[in-house]
Amino acid sequence: MSWTAVVLAGSRPGRDAFAEAFGTDVKALIPIAGEPMVRRPVRALLNSGNIGKVLVLSQSPERIAPALPDDPRIEVRPSQGTIAETMLRLIADKKIEWPLLVTTADHALLDTATVDEFCSAANADVAIALVERANLMGRLPNSKRTWLKFRGGAYTGANLFALASSDVRPAIELWRSVEQDRKKALRVISVLGPAILALTALRLISLDEVLAKLGARLGLSIKAVELGNPLAGVDVDKAEDHELVEAVLAGRA
Repeated sequence: MSWTAVVLAGSRPGRDAFAEAFGTDVKALIPIAGEPMVRRPVRALLNSGNIGKVLVLSQSPERIAPALPDDPRIEVRPSQGTIAETMLRLIADKKIEWPLLVTTADHALLDTATVDEFCSAANADVAIALVERANLMGRLPNSKRTWLKFRGGAYTGANLFALASSDVRPAIELWRSVEQDRKKALRVISVLGPAILALTALRLISLDEVLAKLGARLGLSIKAVELGNPLAGVDVDKAEDHELVEAVLAGRA
């Protein structure tokens, strides 16, 4: 199966103080180990035999394109104001080649082995990559992540998503309804009702059970894919993340 990879390289509205600290106003162009951050996940995708094409989406495509590897499989397109709007526009494109693997420009530690692992396991309408807490903390004990806690484990997102076809539109519409909320995951779970939300809060329900119920609600199969590489759970969203990623790449963490 040949996947179309989508790299979200957009910017939040307004000034980005984090990017400005590195001499740019575009987060995807923040330097990591001497090169623009967006270049790293794109290269990992291009090196995977599972990926046929890489779409890079940004509000500044003319600035992103020169920072990317010189490869005919890359296409740079303008993005919309939000992730949900961008994805809704993309899946409406009749020429898009499915399935889609979606990641972000700040996934600076993404490697090809992780891409291949996820592609081989993402056999659902929607698949979400996660890293379990003990796995990540064993590798990076001082890392600060946001943890989703369920019966059987706590997980952090790995910024990898698989979408099988345009039938996933209900899932993206749901995401759009919570996109601006800091506690997005809990807002999504809340659509299942207060009982499921309470069970989640008390860690009396597993992640797989929640996703099965959510999938039934949306008419989709939704699967969590727990990744083996703990570094897949690290993105670059603030200065501390940047310092950590630089240390990992330099062999100091």
